[in-house]
Amino acid sequence: MKKIFLLSVSAMLVLSSCVSKKQFTDLETKYKESQDLLNSATVKLNTCLEDRASATARAKALEEQVSDLRKSNDNLQILSSKGASNIEKTLESIKEKDMKITRLQDALTKKDSITLAVVTSLKREVGINDPDIEINVEKGVVFISIADKLLFQSGSYNVTSKAKEVLAKVAKVVNSKPDFECMVEGHTDNVPYNGGVLIDNWDLSVKRSTSIIRVLQTLGVNPAQLIAAGRADYVPLVENNSAENRAKNRRTRIVVLPKIDQFYDMVEKEMKNLSVQK
Repeated sequence: MKKIFLLSVSAMLVLSSCVSKKQFTDLETKYKESQDLLNSATVKLNTCLEDRASATARAKALEEQVSDLRKSNDNLQILSSKGASNIEKTLESIKEKDMKITRLQDALTKKDSITLAVVTSLKREVGINDPDIEINVEKGVVFISIADKLLFQSGSYNVTSKAKEVLAKVAKVVNSKPDFECMVEGHTDNVPYNGGVLIDNWDLSVKRSTSIIRVLQTLGVNPAQLIAAGRADYVPLVENNSAENRAKNRRTRIVVLPKIDQFYDMVEKEMKNLSVQK
C-alpha cells in the first residue's frame, strides 16, 4: 500500500485499523500452506488406501494359509513356531496400519461434513435466489460473495441499510459457529480512486472490509473471529472493459475458515506415522 507524506492526521487514523500488506500476505501464505497440506494428505490417503487393499488381500491369503495348515496334520509339521509368529505379527501390523488410515479418512470426512453444514446454514439464512449473493465452496473453503451494489454507494465505504439486513443473516450463521474465522475481502474495479482522505483502491478495499467487520461486530460476532483484508482491483472476476464487468468486480467476499489447526496437526502426525511404517 502506497503512503503519501502529505496525508492529514485524520487519514492516518482511518487507515490505522487496516490490515498491512505483510499481514495479509502472511495470512494468504498460511492459508496456502494449510491447503497444500490438505492436498498432500489427500494424495497420501489415496496411496494408503491402495496399500491397504493390497495388504488386506495379502492378509486374507495368509489367514487362509494358516487355516489350511492347521487343519492338515501333515502340513502343520512344516509350519514352525517362528513362522507362525511372523505371520501373526504381519497381520497385527496390517491391522494397526488400517486403523491409522481409518482415523485419517474420518478426519477428512469430518472436515467435509463441517463445510457442508456451513454451506447449508448460509443458504438457508441468506437465501439462494438473490443473484447478487453467491455461496460456494472452493478447495474445501466456503466463500460468500456479495455484490457491491448491495453494500455501498459508489466510491463510498459506508455500509447501506440494505447491506445490514444481509450481514445480519451472515452474522447469525457465524455466531452459531464460534470455532470459525471469517476473512472479509474487499475488491474494487480498476477505476482509480481519488476522493476523500483515502489514497487509492487499496485503501478503499480495506476500508470497506473494516466497515463490514464493524457491522458484524455490532451484530454480536466475536471480533477475534474476524480478519480484515483488501485486494484492490488485482483479483478481478472478469476483464474491466465495460461498466457491467466493472460492477461484477466490485464486490466483497467473506471467506469462512473453520479453525482446523487440530485437524491438520492430526493429519500431519498420521502422515509421519505412515511414512515410518513403510
